[in-house]
Amino acid sequence: MRALAALSRFVGNTFAYWVLLFAILAFLFPQAFIGLKSWIVPLLGLVMFGMGLTLKLDDFSEVARNPWRVALGVVAHFVIMPGVAWLLCQVFQLPPEIAVGVILVGCCPSGTSSNVMAWLAKGDLALAVAIAAVTTLLAPLLTPTLIWFLASAWLPVSFLDMFWSILQLVMLPIVLGVVAQRLLGARVSYAVDVLPLVSVVSIVMIVCAVVAASQAKIAESGLLIMAVVILHNTFGFLLGYFTGKVFKLPLAQRKSLALEVGMQNSGLGAALASAHFSPLAAVPSALFSVWHNISGALLSTYFRKMPEEENTSAR
Repeated sequence: MRALAALSRFVGNTFAYWVLLFAILAFLFPQAFIGLKSWIVPLLGLVMFGMGLTLKLDDFSEVARNPWRVALGVVAHFVIMPGVAWLLCQVFQLPPEIAVGVILVGCCPSGTSSNVMAWLAKGDLALAVAIAAVTTLLAPLLTPTLIWFLASAWLPVSFLDMFWSILQLVMLPIVLGVVAQRLLGARVSYAVDVLPLVSVVSIVMIVCAVVAASQAKIAESGLLIMAVVILHNTFGFLLGYFTGKVFKLPLAQRKSLALEVGMQNSGLGAALASAHFSPLAAVPSALFSVWHNISGALLSTYFRKMPEEENTSAR
């Protein structure tokens, strides 16, 4: 079990490399991965179930201690990322399927790896966990609302269908994970030790499925989509950080805000795009999954090297 836990930690710490490697393989050999497309929804459910296994009441204690800071992070996330996505679609005059895909990933909750990045950055981990948890719990309502409002100009969007999908993809697995945690108690710790491995394998398989299904379209317009994804993520980091600065948050909390705003649950984006639109609409989510783990790791390293005297946080 120790060896498996050690492998899980190693894979979790090298997440970005595995996603990048297998995305390239799926692009070069799409037929080897095309069969994974039918597994996208159950794989995301597995990741969300794992999140439920690790959720504790303490994760929400920050909401009681610093409600306005958590609220600031949640509002910033659901305003900045959808807004930047919409603006980029307008500026680049993106085709409808790609535009919907960009907006879709922008309307998703915080990414599953953002908390790890906040910890590596010496950010305020309690704040990061609270923002990620609250954005995830609000996703069934806010994500379809924002997608319907921003993306309907390009393609028809069904609010109710998407609402139901997110309940099934996010809320149901999380609730089942929380229930399992309550019923099994300390025995869950064995499963938690291997969760990074399970999550990484699941996300890698989702990315491979999306890349393989859209290989021809990626070859045609992949550079444009990648440029938009990089700009989207970068503006998310910058605007998240400066939002914290405007509201005079301590440095550690500005770091957490930047990472929670800029990193998305791109697995959810890929699953929703595959279920409700075309394979091409899932490509921005797949590329975002590759890129934000690389950029998040780079930003965390930069944040971590900031002078210690500036690295204090009023909690």
